Amino acid sequence: MAKRVPDASALEELLTAERVSTLRQIAALTRDWDGLVESSADIGVDDEHDPEGATLAFERSQIDGLLSRAHEHLTDLDSALEALRAGTYGTCERCGDPIAPERLTARPAARTCIRCAAAR
Repeated sequence: MAKRVPDASALEELLTAERVSTLRQIAALTRDWDGLVESSADIGVDDEHDPEGATLAFERSQIDGLLSRAHEHLTDLDSALEALRAGTYGTCERCGDPIAPERLTARPAARTCIRCAAAR
């Protein structure tokens, strides 16, 4: 049996809660980034020759990737909220077809239908 997409007010509440959670994640990752930069600035790490350098470079790269993904998700959430308020939520941005309710239930900030997402 297919899942149904919640009504507009429930969707707005879900998207807003996920947005708050994403903002908290961005704040935590930013604190981690700042702490890593601050701690490595004092020791003058040479990533290439220092045994700890590779670990620090990996941590910076990992945090940077997570921050980038969180910012992209925040953008998707903001777009979903705008579309919900404009009455266009659940419409694929690429082909204009409806996005399947199952996809919206699993990924409320989805911007494309499954077919367009797979073609990407």
